[in-house]
Amino acid sequence: MLRYLPFLLVLAVWIYAFIDVLNTPEKEVRHLPKVVWVIIVLLFGEVLLGPIAWFVTGKKRHSPGSGGRGRGGWVAPDDNPEFLKSLKEKEEDPDENRRDKGNEG
Repeated sequence: MLRYLPFLLVLAVWIYAFIDVLNTPEKEVRHLPKVVWVIIVLLFGEVLLGPIAWFVTGKKRHSPGSGGRGRGGWVAPDDNPEFLKSLKEKEEDPDENRRDKGNEG
C-alpha cells in the first residue's frame, strides 16, 4: 500500500493544479494565456513540472497580510462602525421597543 503513495501524491497535485488553473480568472493568470497553462499542466503533470510551474509563476498570489481582498473587504461586526452605529440607534429609539412588545401578546 505504501508503494502507491508517491503516485497518489503526484496525482493529487496534478488534479489540484488543473482545477486551480481552470478556476483562476483570466486577469489573474500571468505570463501565458490560460489555455496554454492548462496544456502545460496536463502535458507535464506526471513529472510535476507543469503544476510546479503553475504554482510558482502562473498565478498572481496575494500576500498573506492582505488576505487578497484589499480595501472594502469584509469586516467583523464589532469592527464595523456602521454596524455599531445602527446598534446605538436601536438603543436610542424607545418607541420601537414598545411596538415590538405590544405585538407579541
